[in-house]
Amino acid sequence: MPALVLPSRRLHRAVLAALAAVALALLPTAQAWALAPVPGGVPPRPSAPASPDPALQAHPLASASSPLDNPLKGFARFYSPGSDQNTGYPRSLTWSYFGLSEVMTDAADCSKYNWSIIDDALNEIASYGNQAAVRLYLEYPGGSGSHPGNAIPHCFDGHVTYRTNSSWGTTSPDYDNAYLLSALSGFVAAFGARYDGDPRIGFIHLGLIGLWGEWHTWPYDTDTADGLPNYMPTDAHAAQILQAYDNAFGKTKLELRYPDAAAGAATNRDIGYHDDSFCYREGSPLAGVTLPQSLGGAGWAQLQRALSAGAENKWITASMGGEVRPEIQPSAFVSWPGGSGQVDDMKACIELEHTTWKINEGSQSYSPSDPNVAAAVRLMGYDLTVGNAYFKNTASGTTNVGVRISNNGVAPFYYPWTVTLGLKNSAGSVVKTFDTPWDLRTVMPLKIRAFPDWGVGSDPTYRDYGYPQYFQTGVNLSGVPNGSYQWVLRVKNPLETVSANAKKLRFANATQGADGWLGLGPVTVGTGGTAAQYEAEAAGNTLTGGAVTAACTACSGGAKVGYIGNGDTLKVNGVAGGTGGTRTITIAYTTAEARTFTIAAGGGAPVTVSAPSTGGWNTVGTVTATLSLNSGSSNSLTIANPTGWAPDIDRVTVA
Repeated sequence: MPALVLPSRRLHRAVLAALAAVALALLPTAQAWALAPVPGGVPPRPSAPASPDPALQAHPLASASSPLDNPLKGFARFYSPGSDQNTGYPRSLTWSYFGLSEVMTDAADCSKYNWSIIDDALNEIASYGNQAAVRLYLEYPGGSGSHPGNAIPHCFDGHVTYRTNSSWGTTSPDYDNAYLLSALSGFVAAFGARYDGDPRIGFIHLGLIGLWGEWHTWPYDTDTADGLPNYMPTDAHAAQILQAYDNAFGKTKLELRYPDAAAGAATNRDIGYHDDSFCYREGSPLAGVTLPQSLGGAGWAQLQRALSAGAENKWITASMGGEVRPEIQPSAFVSWPGGSGQVDDMKACIELEHTTWKINEGSQSYSPSDPNVAAAVRLMGYDLTVGNAYFKNTASGTTNVGVRISNNGVAPFYYPWTVTLGLKNSAGSVVKTFDTPWDLRTVMPLKIRAFPDWGVGSDPTYRDYGYPQYFQTGVNLSGVPNGSYQWVLRVKNPLETVSANAKKLRFANATQGADGWLGLGPVTVGTGGTAAQYEAEAAGNTLTGGAVTAACTACSGGAKVGYIGNGDTLKVNGVAGGTGGTRTITIAYTTAEARTFTIAAGGGAPVTVSAPSTGGWNTVGTVTATLSLNSGSSNSLTIANPTGWAPDIDRVTVA
C-alpha cells in the first residue's frame, strides 16, 4: 500500500486535528506558551555590502519570473513509493513520515538501526530530482497507510510504561522515562551521524514526541483539570531531545512544531518552526491559528507563540516549514493576496512567518498557470535576481568578476551551496569554471513586513531589511584561448552528486537557462597588455601562519588579507607575466599606521616597500614596486614582513 495517506484518512486526520486545535485553544494560561510577551522587535539591518570595483564595467540583466520548482522552497507532497514524484503542481520537495519502530528494529537492542526504509525513500525521491522533508514518530492515529500507527520500538518493552490515549486510539509511551530518553537521544545521535548534510534531505522535523510526532498529546496534556493525566514530557526532558538534535545536526535544517515547546528551549538553538495548521481560521467567531492576536489570531496561534517567546525573527537563520491546513488546501489561494472564510490573510501569513515551504497535498489539483498560486510560491522562501554583473569587457590573466544579487522573497536561502562562474564559448559549451567563496545565505529579503506588535506603523508596514548583495572574486583566465565568450553563473545543488535529475537553483532573470547557467554578458579574452588585478582573498592564493581573510567594505572584492608579518605570509598565485620581464606591481592595502613589507616574485629577492598610513583599516591606499616576472601565468608574489606586521592587503595589480 502506498505511503500516501488515502483521501478518507487525510480527511479523518484533518477532523481530528481540528478537534485538537479547538481543545488547545481552551487550555488554561498556565501552559508553557503563555509566556510574558517579549517580542523580539524590529531586527537590525545587516551590514551594508561592499561596492562594486569601479574598474569594472556594469552589465545590467533583465528580470523575469522565477521558476515554480526552485529547490528547497514552495510546496511538498506526500511520498508514495512507485508513484511519479513530479506530477501536479511544480515542486522540488517530497514529505515523508517514518515510524521509529521501522528503523529501531532489534527487539533486544535499541542501539541497532536499520536505515533501509529511509534510504530507499530518499533514493527514490532523489531520482526525481527532489529533496525530502522527513519526520519520525512513535504514535500516529490510525497509521499513515503504509507506516504503523504504533511505532514504539519493541526494545522499549519491559523498560517503558505504555499508556492508552483513548481519544485517538494510540499507545503513548512514558516520555519522561529515563530508558526512553536515553534511547531517543542515542537514536538522534546516530540519525545525525548518518544523515547530517545528506544532499537528499532538505528539512527534518524533530518529531518523536506526541501524536504524529507533533509535540502534543491532547487531551492527555498539562490541562489535567479535565481529569485526564498528562502524557507530555516535562519541559526539561523535552529540552533533552531538542539538545540531542541540535548536537547531532549542524548542517541539515531542523524544524519544531511550536516556538514555545519545552518552555521555548529552541529559541536559542538552530531550530526553525513547522506550522502544520498554516493560515487556518476556526471557532466562532473565526480566529486565526497562524497570525498573531494583533491580526485576529487566537491567543495560542503560531505567530503569537513566537512573539511571546521572542522568537519571531528566527527565520533569519532557521527555516519555517509546515503544512497548509488540509481543510483549506483546495481554496487556500482563491482569494489571494487575502483570504476568505476559514482561509486567513494568506499573504500576511507568508510574510510574517517568513515561510519557506509547506506540505500541500491539495496542490496536485492546482493549475501551473494560476497566477495567485504562482505569486504565493515565488514569495515563499528566497526569490533571487541578479541586477547587474560587473566585469571588464576585455580581460586576460587574473581579472575580477562581480554580481549584485537581490532577494525578493521572504526568507534567505539556508544552505551554503557553491556558486560557480563559467565561460561559455560561441557553441554554448562551458569551457572553464571557477568556484567562488560567495555565500547566498547572506542575501536577505529586501523588505520585511512589520508585526503590528512592534508599534512601527499600521498594518501592512514594510521595512527595508536586506540589500542588493554584492559579490566579487578574482579568476585566472590563463589557459583560456583568446576569443569571444559569455560569463555565466550557476549554483550547484549537492543533490547533483546523487541524481542527474536534481532541480537547478535558478534566478529570476531573462537570461536564466534551464541547465542552471545564468548568462551575465559577453567578454573578450585576450592578452592585449592591459593591467591584471589579483584579489588578495582569492581562493587560489596561499596564506601561511595566522594570515586570514577579513571583510572590508572599501576593498575591491569586499575582503582583504590581514595578519601578515612576523613570519606569516600571503602568496598570490597564478600571476601572468606576459612575455616576461620587468613589471610594475601596484599593491592596494589598508593600515591605520605606517608599516613596511616585502614583496618577492617567485624565488627572487624580496623588495622592501614602505606603506604610509591610509587613515584607517577600512581605507584603501596604494604603493608600487618593480619586479621581474617570468613569461606565462605561473608566477607568484609573496608579501611578508619577517620582523614586524605588514599592512592588510586588498589586491595587487600587474602592468
